Amino acid sequence: MKKIFKFTIFSLRDLIVTVAPLAILIGVACYFAYKLINPFPPTQVVLSTGQDSSAYAEFGKKYAQELNKFGITTTLKPSQGSEENLRLLKDEGSNIDIAFVQSGSTEHADAERSGLISIGSLFYEPVWLFYRESANLKHLTQLKQMKVNVGPDGSGVPKLFSSILEANDIDASDVKISKLTDTPATVELIAGRIDVLVFSSAPDGLLIQMLLRTPGIKLFDFSQAEAYSRRFPYLSHVVLPRGIVDFAREMPVKNYHLIAPTATLVAREDLHPALVDLFAQAAVSIHGGAGWFHKKGEFPNGNYTEIPVAPQAEKFYRDGTPLLQRYFPFWVANFVERMWIVIVALGALFIPLSRILPPLYVWKVRSRVYRWYGQLRAVEQAIEDVAADQCDVVYPAQLKRLNEIEEKVNHISIPLSFADELYGLRSHINFVRKRIVWLGESRLHVELPSQPGAETEPESTAR
Repeated sequence: MKKIFKFTIFSLRDLIVTVAPLAILIGVACYFAYKLINPFPPTQVVLSTGQDSSAYAEFGKKYAQELNKFGITTTLKPSQGSEENLRLLKDEGSNIDIAFVQSGSTEHADAERSGLISIGSLFYEPVWLFYRESANLKHLTQLKQMKVNVGPDGSGVPKLFSSILEANDIDASDVKISKLTDTPATVELIAGRIDVLVFSSAPDGLLIQMLLRTPGIKLFDFSQAEAYSRRFPYLSHVVLPRGIVDFAREMPVKNYHLIAPTATLVAREDLHPALVDLFAQAAVSIHGGAGWFHKKGEFPNGNYTEIPVAPQAEKFYRDGTPLLQRYFPFWVANFVERMWIVIVALGALFIPLSRILPPLYVWKVRSRVYRWYGQLRAVEQAIEDVAADQCDVVYPAQLKRLNEIEEKVNHISIPLSFADELYGLRSHINFVRKRIVWLGESRLHVELPSQPGAETEPESTAR
């Protein structure tokens, strides 16, 4: 069986030796390209949300469910709100990757310096100013001497409410401000121990839903909402439609005008591009439908944010789901999308290599035959240049050397397709042997083994 496999059409060993260096070189190039491009995202991400029962907390759970479909584990970290989330993102020592941040929380230049990017605007989070019915609040100037809860310092409401007071020429010292978290503050409002409670949240928040239905609690109507939106670019004028809370009970009984910043997803600029794509896809799935304050398809988008929007997110909102992800699993599509430059480069490299490798393989096999021609030519040279008094010593020695060469050549393993090269070498060895015999007999009458056809001097091998 060994002898059968010895005579083959091609030499696997020579093929491997020929291809191996190029394969190793390509493999090393692919490795460094893989490390540089880093096509696969981490499988874990940390999302900072907000207070318990807030809209941020509720939406955080939905994002975790969406990303879990792609094998990404999302750890939700509660916080006081937008301001704390922004601070955590700027803090390189924190483990927060992405967070909900309210528009107006920072400036464009500061966001760029801090290395922050936005995944886009997600939804309106209106300023909900709830008050006890007995307060009969018609204008914000009536807030003087009232007990108003604006939430803890980590939320976005204190800064926003301070701007609203300033726009109405109200000194913050004239308002009795408290900074309870949302749930205790709601209890205090219902119990009558505070007069006004200020939220900034999407209507999905459980406390918002409850307060809109609580008897004796009223919602303040920002009749100057359009003016606020002109004065503060990060605010929008939105309308809470009549009856949208409860059609049967007609709640609310009229349209309410509200002012609203937008909630955005903000991440560090080193967040893996594939994760940016996934969060953008999740945002479309979660926020793409119609809501109380917007129509279907209005969110998410790249507007209403002072933080630079990530190019991947902008592309997704503009073009939709990438083509490959429509037909292949995310991990496959992401790998091809991230590595396509390397794949194209390898394809371009393969074309010239496919032309170089066959001749290289042929040269490799033939070199096992051709290298013996050097020794054969050395034997010829030795018998040509020998002095007359040395011929009786040199000729027998070279003939012995020639026999050794022939013995080694007989053990050469070569593919059948190159057998003619081997048989040609063996015939040339015999040719040189006849020449040695002829010279030995005709010139110096040296006793050498006679060979058939050695009577006349053969021509040179010219090799």
